[in-house]
Amino acid sequence: MSEPAPEQLEPMPDDWQRALAVVAHPDDLEYGCAAAVASWTDGGREVSYLLASRGEAGIDTMDPATCAPLREQEQRASAAVVGVSSVEFLDHRDGVIEYGTELRRDIAAAIRRHRPELVITLNHRDTWGGTAWNTPDHRAVGRATLDAAGDAGNRWIFPELIAEQGLQPWNGVRWVAVAGTTTPTHAVDATAGLERSVLSLLEHRTYIEVLTDQDPEEYCRTFLTGYAQRAAALFGGRPAVTFELFGR
Repeated sequence: MSEPAPEQLEPMPDDWQRALAVVAHPDDLEYGCAAAVASWTDGGREVSYLLASRGEAGIDTMDPATCAPLREQEQRASAAVVGVSSVEFLDHRDGVIEYGTELRRDIAAAIRRHRPELVITLNHRDTWGGTAWNTPDHRAVGRATLDAAGDAGNRWIFPELIAEQGLQPWNGVRWVAVAGTTTPTHAVDATAGLERSVLSLLEHRTYIEVLTDQDPEEYCRTFLTGYAQRAAALFGGRPAVTFELFGR
């Protein structure tokens, strides 16, 4: 008896103009999501990045004070490859980002500033598919982003954002898309953006060179191509970036 065909993923909604991607560290968006971003910016959509930290604790051989500006520089260059010019950092401490009202407030403020219809974040669950433990930073930022999408629209949550920063509520978030999930519901065709996603990840060269002994380009290309091809079985045979989409 033949195996049943896997359930196919739905295409991501395309009736939006602005997106805000919120993650914990430099390189989080480049490990699989950048091909979708390239496709979106090619289509004339605006995508902005918000990073909770500067990734200063990510390189064991480099002091955080030296590492932070280098990783920020690499992130800005990486974003530019896929058409993103707005990159902001919140300066929460890398490795010890805490879920709570402070983080929710910072993300809600960014949502009110950028007024996105789509918010993107990374896997907020305890594990990567039940076999590898997720980091505290990813869990904290992902959960806070899902919550802040609602906080941003409620004037009585963080009223100081109005009083101190003039940031009026924004109820326009229609979806939060979680990348890196093992329970995806939607996907974006990665064909057009795949090569730029490789180049985008390569901009994090300092980090990659301490992460692997492989040639950096070979490492990036193998990782991202494999990721997109594995998703193809769920998206009509097309290489894809997958998301778990939460409606609001």
